[in-house]
Amino acid sequence: MNVLFFSLDDFDSIENYRSINTDLLREFKRNGHNVFVVSPSERKMGLPTRMIQTDNVTILKPKIGNIQKTNPIEKGISTISIGRILVSAMKKYFSEIMFDLILYCTPPITFLKPIEYIKKRDNARTYLLLKDIFPQNAVDIGMLGETGIKGILYRYFRKQEKRLYAVSDRIGCMSQANVDYVVKHNPEIDAGKVEVCPNSIEVVDKSADGQTRVAVRKQYGIPLDKTVFVYGGNLGKPQGIPFIIECLKVCRDLDCFFLIIGDGTEYHVLEDYAKTSEQVNFKLMKRLPKEDYDNMVGACDVGLIFLDHRFTIPNFPSRLLSYMQAKLPVLACTDPNTDMGKVITEGGFGWWCESDDATALAKLIKKILKSNNNFGFNGYDYLRRNYGVEKSYQIIQHSINKG
Repeated sequence: MNVLFFSLDDFDSIENYRSINTDLLREFKRNGHNVFVVSPSERKMGLPTRMIQTDNVTILKPKIGNIQKTNPIEKGISTISIGRILVSAMKKYFSEIMFDLILYCTPPITFLKPIEYIKKRDNARTYLLLKDIFPQNAVDIGMLGETGIKGILYRYFRKQEKRLYAVSDRIGCMSQANVDYVVKHNPEIDAGKVEVCPNSIEVVDKSADGQTRVAVRKQYGIPLDKTVFVYGGNLGKPQGIPFIIECLKVCRDLDCFFLIIGDGTEYHVLEDYAKTSEQVNFKLMKRLPKEDYDNMVGACDVGLIFLDHRFTIPNFPSRLLSYMQAKLPVLACTDPNTDMGKVITEGGFGWWCESDDATALAKLIKKILKSNNNFGFNGYDYLRRNYGVEKSYQIIQHSINKG
């Protein structure tokens, strides 16, 4: 089977790039399928459109406008133009290839035109891996709205979103709360084509032994005698950075240490706080290479997840998986609409509280510091049973074969 995958992740190889997407593509390859990827490069990279071919994998890299870490206007204009650029590139490079299955994920509406084009041309089956419910997530945190230019962009993207749901033969959501939300807010969709297809990875034990923990902590100046709470990932508006700072303030005298690693549009806000507060139990670091990051997480004690309390859509961040494979228990501080907290607590591998009360979080951390549990091992076992990449592959195959 020829499988075509659309992604805004910029990578040159599915073997050397580890993510929920490339892990899934390797699973398709392992099962004998020919994998084709459209992975654009932004203009700021300074590279022309090109194609990279390796064993059973072909990656087309069209040149597009800037959409990551740029202003909302440039991002909006670049996003709107992606579909036209991709169709043109595929007509040039994939004109003689017939595709059987089209996979696509976050943010999906940018791929509407090429998906419609290939589906009609090849009579291909289509499967949406829904990782973001856009544009509503942007409305929730004020990046889009109902009036002015923001309102115009929202109505455009919402129309595109509905068209994408319509063109998708199956829609795989990250959790049951996502399924329920999509069906409720899009009543025109056949509910039978919406299912849970969770974020998944190739499960690898990333926990660290005692000697490695000591070495990593010494390398990065992390206290050896403290319980270390680590957050790794994007630092933007979805994470609710002002609330994170509020939490750091109320926890400054606790006998633990907070490590935040990442980058994003709001990194500078945390950087300013780190410089001016002189808080001794908090360290901020720029994003690390994946292998170094995995080593760092393994040397910590509790993984943190933050989501802005204004979200009405049920986010389910994939960074949860990196904590689970490092055998770290997870503390999630989120809005009440995501079911991530329910999954974590019912799965017995962590704790949850709402992201609107820093004092409540501090009380929960005090409780955690006194606890003695096997949450980290529980999380790794839950990961193997529920979030291995084989599970997502089987769900997709079953859905497509069922028709």
